[in-house]
Amino acid sequence: MAGATGPKRQDTRKFFENLSGAGKSIAVLTSGGDAQGMNGAVRAVVRMGIYVGAKVYFIHEGYQGMVDGGNNIIEATWESVSSVLQVGGTVIGSARCKEFRTHEGRLKAAHNLVQRGITYLCVIGGDGSLTGANLFREEWSSLLNELIEQGLIDEDAARSNSKLHIVGMVGSIDNDFCGTDMTIGTDSALHRIIEVVDAIMTTAQSHQRTFVLEVMGRHCGYLALVSALACGADWVFIPEMPPEDGWEDNMCQKLSESRSRGSRLNIIIVAEGAIDRQGQHITSDLVKNLVVSNLGFDTRVTILGHVQRGGTPSAFDRILASRMGVEAVLALLEASTDTPACVVSLVGNQAVRLPLMECVQMTQEVQKAMDEKKFDEAVRLRGRSFENNLSTYRLLASQTARSELPNSSFNVAVMNVGAPAAGMNAAVRSAVRVGITEGHKMFAVNDGFEGFYKGQIKEIKWGDVGGWTGQGGSLLGTKRTLPAKHLDKIAEQMRIHNISALLVIGGFEAFESLLELYQARAHYQEFCIPMCILPATISNNVPGTDHSLGADTSLNAIVETCDRIKQSASGTKRRVFIIETMGGYCGYLATVGGLAAGADTVYIYEEPFDIRDLQANVEHLTQKMKTSIQRGLVLRNENSNENFTTDFIYQLYSEEGRGVFDCRKNILGHMQQGGAPSPFDRNFGTKVAAKAIQWISRTLKESYKEGRVFTNSEDTACLLGMRRRAMVFQPVAQLREETDFVHRIPKEQWWLKLRPLMKILAKYKTSYDVSDAGQLEHVTRVRPKQSDASAGI
Repeated sequence: MAGATGPKRQDTRKFFENLSGAGKSIAVLTSGGDAQGMNGAVRAVVRMGIYVGAKVYFIHEGYQGMVDGGNNIIEATWESVSSVLQVGGTVIGSARCKEFRTHEGRLKAAHNLVQRGITYLCVIGGDGSLTGANLFREEWSSLLNELIEQGLIDEDAARSNSKLHIVGMVGSIDNDFCGTDMTIGTDSALHRIIEVVDAIMTTAQSHQRTFVLEVMGRHCGYLALVSALACGADWVFIPEMPPEDGWEDNMCQKLSESRSRGSRLNIIIVAEGAIDRQGQHITSDLVKNLVVSNLGFDTRVTILGHVQRGGTPSAFDRILASRMGVEAVLALLEASTDTPACVVSLVGNQAVRLPLMECVQMTQEVQKAMDEKKFDEAVRLRGRSFENNLSTYRLLASQTARSELPNSSFNVAVMNVGAPAAGMNAAVRSAVRVGITEGHKMFAVNDGFEGFYKGQIKEIKWGDVGGWTGQGGSLLGTKRTLPAKHLDKIAEQMRIHNISALLVIGGFEAFESLLELYQARAHYQEFCIPMCILPATISNNVPGTDHSLGADTSLNAIVETCDRIKQSASGTKRRVFIIETMGGYCGYLATVGGLAAGADTVYIYEEPFDIRDLQANVEHLTQKMKTSIQRGLVLRNENSNENFTTDFIYQLYSEEGRGVFDCRKNILGHMQQGGAPSPFDRNFGTKVAAKAIQWISRTLKESYKEGRVFTNSEDTACLLGMRRRAMVFQPVAQLREETDFVHRIPKEQWWLKLRPLMKILAKYKTSYDVSDAGQLEHVTRVRPKQSDASAGI
């Protein structure tokens, strides 16, 4: 019967291309201190605005340009933001503007906007810039009335420009804005700091020196705290949490203890706004003089200054800025007359919209709490990510005396499985130190399961993992061997060393290994213990997590190389580069790397393509190269198609582009796997490993009965992954259903939603599902316990 099939479900999906910008004018400006990644945000706003048919204007020199008008406000074209993605700072200029703070200044600015019919404003800056924008919006109606009274505009102009809509994006290297995990520029600033710290460590080690590093952060200690966490600094001073009284002696004692354990260097990090409990400034020179007079150590000061603001944006900042730019245009197009001014930001891996003034008030409350010496409150107001960084740093920074440790009879083994990934060593260090603090005996397994069955297992102490955070690769050694063929021997080694819990850090092989051990529980009681896996692979192809350890470092290597390759052709004729990335069958590196490097096309296995697609791509690029655009970038995942190889695509583009552009090809290979870990991977590895060990401790207590550990429930063999906003422990048995084992990828991958965004930014017409876009939420003071957005760094 035809009518018996029930009502058809209504399609509630929302598509970007259905939103119309026709007749709307959007202006974008950058204000306040510059931050790397601002250009990526400007580029995304311009291109997304033009894509939906809106007019987009640059306002040069921030609010000053808005007040001065004239040539400072010019219409942007698609080409005007070409090749800006990799440039630091802001290409449209930024200035601090006293005039905009006056009523007369804002009146001039309103007149300049009305003359061009601009009623949509996208502001990229810090809390001062965003507060100014909100005041401007609140005064808008009265400013229009004044302009009418002065005869500068007529009633029609006032009517057609009656409402000003504002969306903010936070561009600030300090990460001092509440409500967002990461502001644009923070990750790049951390890159600059960590590059310096890594360089300083080698010279400090040679001379047995102590280095005091001063980093930016007048009111916010985020950069100091995270860089201390990422390099394993001995001591850190931040404004939100001044040291206890008597810190001078405590610090000197800690430094000399670390030397007596054999360390040849000390690193102390000072935020420029650091204070003591009395509110007195703690300067880098004060710290240096203290160390010299009390300990006699050879001590040097390095003040990083504006180096932190400079340089090219990191991959994370480019992606963040591009995603936020799209979200900003979406928010503007959807704004109604009563929508409050909002900021778009990222919480965990999820885009959100928050009322601008709620965020500003919360940010001001932090300062108020600090002024009133309510330091615990200040840390809490900074948000879950900041709190988590601080507690993890405290956990790892100093060794608790053995007499004060909880008494535990558990032996916990840590191992790496699969290919090496940057950040593995940071995770091992964190796991070992948190385990020791929890009272466990920690054991290191060398060379994965191959080492396990051969008995390469030894106790690992606090000092053994010193200096591991910044090391690339796997210091424990890692192999791809799976345990299934050696279960007897592995069980025997577990008996010999009395292993009560297992932490496996690795990629897809680690996931498969844990599944095999879980399935073998029926035959081997030795595997009836808490087991946890931390996903660590550059391919980011493990089910149950949005981010794997090592992928960020690899993305930065890809993006840096793409930048250099593109630059190699500057000054020559038009050129297209075909670049092959790693990743197995997973297109994450190619897609997200392509988004961050400004690629024209990315070929991946998950999105099948045929000869017609290739032809369309070549024609599209040929048309583009006939304009002022000089470079083309095409990325291909290594296993995207067995017949359309990198060579084939290179030859196709060379032939079809003859006379318009020439081609070069590059296979990036293992350089994507090497190198020192990025700040994100060091920090992410440190925090997830700490979280995993705490879970293991809880699970051990719950499963300890009659003098031994025994558990065979599926929720005690877990993978710790980041899902949207939360870090979640998921049973590997359940994740099996979500996995394509033939191609070693999850069946559903969140980043595929970024592909249409990449295509639109490369001037393709495509369908872009934005149902998942941020909804306006309120700033929560304390988020639910589990939603620890420790992705945000």
